[in-house]
Amino acid sequence: MSLTKQVVIDQITVTENGIILYREATRIMEDGNQLSQTYHRSSLTPAQDLTGVPTNVVAICNAAWTEAVIAAYQAAQAAAEAARNA
Repeated sequence: MSLTKQVVIDQITVTENGIILYREATRIMEDGNQLSQTYHRSSLTPAQDLTGVPTNVVAICNAAWTEAVIAAYQAAQAAAEAARNA
């Protein structure tokens, strides 16, 4: 009887405004059979620091976050902030 823990990124989503959503699954396995599974979800905004982010997620971020996507996201955030302060 051998218990192991597997941590995998099992879902990555890119939203229309460039936000990256990803889900990390932690699986407890016994002799190849899954005993339990838990999830941790994270989100990343365009141009966010990617230190400590899994490499497969970083690759998606680098592909999705073009200069145009980053500029559009920052402009939308500035407009939202201006509307809140008006």
